Formats: sequence, structure tokens, C-alpha cells
Amino acid sequence: MTTAEAKQQTRLQVQAAAAVCEDKKGEDTRILELDPVDSGLSDFFLVTSATNDRQAVAIADEIEDRLKKQFGVRPISIEGRSQGEWVLLDYFNFVVHVFLTERRTFYDIERLRKSAKPFTPAEFDAELKAALSAKTLAVRTKAAAAKAKPPAAKAKTVPAKKAVPVKKAAKKAAVKAVKKSAAPVKAAAAKTPTKKAAAKKTSAKKAPAKKVVAKKSAAKLVPLKKTAAKKAPAKKTAAKKVAVKKAPAKKTAAKKK
Repeated sequence: MTTAEAKQQTRLQVQAAAAVCEDKKGEDTRILELDPVDSGLSDFFLVTSATNDRQAVAIADEIEDRLKKQFGVRPISIEGRSQGEWVLLDYFNFVVHVFLTERRTFYDIERLRKSAKPFTPAEFDAELKAALSAKTLAVRTKAAAAKAKPPAAKAKTVPAKKAVPVKKAAKKAAVKAVKKSAAPVKAAAAKTPTKKAAAKKTSAKKAPAKKVVAKKSAAKLVPLKKTAAKKAPAKKTAAKKVAVKKAPAKKTAAKKK
């Protein structure tokens, strides 16, 4: 509940309590709307007079019973009920004072609260009705404004709904463009294996040529080794011949001596 709604509820409760005072023949009933400076104390004082203590207690009891039934509220504290000279009902936001006539004159609450704004029950009812009518008028204007807003809102939302297919078409066109650009790449990728295969074929053809050259060179080197092997026996035979020729010379020299 907002602050304005709470104040309105308090006014309705004060109005109901004032109606009880009128029904029970309370005298000189006044409603004092306290100055905001005293708002910490209470918002309203309801003051009425009774001719005897029984009437004062009856008025207080009826106020308590009616507010409990209509609004479900109970007073925070009740004072003076046993004597009946000054019965006080504290509802926090407003306080009810039921006096005997001589006690009211003695305490003179209206004089003590000069800054308060006094109302009779009829004046308070008229002000409350004006406030309620103003509130209902504000509620109706808000409802009318709320009813007038939906067409404008629909007009704004319709372009947003139509724009959705355009976005989808743009997405489709973008996907097609990507597919078209990707097609040459795929074709190039498909052609590259043939080039690789051709390269492999050429390398395969060249490989045997290298092997043949290597074999030929190896074949040429083999005879060189054989010739070297043939020459070696020639040297040995020459050495043997020289040794054979020299040996007989030494023997003849020995015979001559």
C-alpha cells in the first residue's frame, strides 16, 4: 500500500468513527487534521462530548466494534474506560477522544492544537467525497489513456514483424553467395590431386635412370680392380728372376778362390 492509499484508508476510518459519534448522540463532534509538524504524533484527532460516563463508554465501545468489523483494525491502546470521564482510543494514525462535557472544557484540546485544521463531520465527508471523486477521475483517465495506447503500439510492432522475412531472405542470399564462392575452391582442390599424381609419375620415371647410371659406374669400376690384381703377379715374377740370376754369380766366385 502506498502512502496516498494509507492516508485515504485513515480518512475512511475517521469518517466511520465520526458517524458512530453522531449515531450515539455525541455532542459537538470535531475532526482535527493535525499540522505536518505533529504528524509523528498522529494525523487526526476525533473529539466528541458525552453527557454522562455511560454514554462516553458506549460511544467508545461502538467505535471499536465498528472499525474492527469494517476495516479489521483494533486500537493500539485504550485509556479511561473504567472511569468514563475521558476515554481515549489510539489507532496510531488517528486518536479518538470521548469526553464528558466539563472535562472537555477543562482540557480544551482544540485550543492546544491551534495549528490543526478543524472539520465538522459533514465538512469532512464532503472533502473526502471530493478526494475520492478526484481519485476515480484520475483512475478513469489512466484507463482511457491505456485503451488509446494499444493501436499506436500495434502500428509500431507490425513493421518489426514484416522485417523478419527480409532478414531471412538476406541470410539465404548470403549463404548462396558463400556457396558460389566456395565452388571454384572445391574445383581447384579437385584438380590438385591430378597435378600431384603427374608429379609422382615423373618422379617415378626419373628414378630408374638414376639407378642405371649407378649400376654402370659400378660396373666400370670392377675391371680396374681386376687389372690391379693382374699386375701384382708380374712384379713378383720379376723379383724371382733377379734373385735366380744373382745366385749363380756368388757360387762361381767361391769356386774360383
